[in-house]
Amino acid sequence: MAKTKNVIYVITMFTGVILLMTAFGCKKDASSTPTPPKQTTYTLKMKDILGITGTTTFTETSSTITTIDITLTGAPSGTHPAALYTNSAVEGGVVNIALTPVEGNEKSSTTTTMTYTQLIAYDGFIKVIKSINESDVILAQGDIGGNVITSANKTYKLDTIGAYGVSGTALFEKRVNGNTLVTISLTGTIAGDVYPATINLGSIASVGGGPVVKTLNSIDGTTGKNYTNIRKLDSGINITYDNWVVYDGYLNVYQTSVNLGNIICHGNIGSN
Repeated sequence: MAKTKNVIYVITMFTGVILLMTAFGCKKDASSTPTPPKQTTYTLKMKDILGITGTTTFTETSSTITTIDITLTGAPSGTHPAALYTNSAVEGGVVNIALTPVEGNEKSSTTTTMTYTQLIAYDGFIKVIKSINESDVILAQGDIGGNVITSANKTYKLDTIGAYGVSGTALFEKRVNGNTLVTISLTGTIAGDVYPATINLGSIASVGGGPVVKTLNSIDGTTGKNYTNIRKLDSGINITYDNWVVYDGYLNVYQTSVNLGNIICHGNIGSN
């Protein structure tokens, strides 16, 4: 009987040791697994030279340090300066952070004291130029942070007026920060000509036309396109994408100047 008790005691002790070793082993394994760093990657689109693409990646190196990596594909040989700018790529801006230049198609890395949280919400864009001597030649650029385009968008039809034969669409896209990118795409424009455009209050049926509330960038007759980032109305009042999709307004495209007699196509937007 005593022998049986001793055997049971030994088995119980052995089982307890195994369980403790397993428990401590699990805790050790869990604590030794490193947490992957936070990362966000943005696309850099070609601008002045066909065939160039790229990406920029923000990696949280520490709570106070972020690494910015740029990779280009299809770029020519040479040293290509890069920088992080304020505002959106459509608007242009000033350099906030000068980044390590990209050598040909190789990757460049820059460490900055801007935090990861600040960068992924930043109102800015990254641009890579061909060289110091050819700073007007943009190899690739892309919006980052708060300027990234979301999936929310609305397209409005622009109908021709009279015999001008110009028609198209106006695409409103929402940015992460709530601002709006407006892209006008027209057919029937004349290469070399420039066409002003505005957003007006009211509808196209308004007697006498409504007042201009936002002046847009002019449309390039060669491409039939223009791009405008909207933060405020001409009066200085802030306006968001969510405001635009319910706005009482319409869009005019003009032949030569902002004049009711020069309207060549138009279309209602928002609640109209």
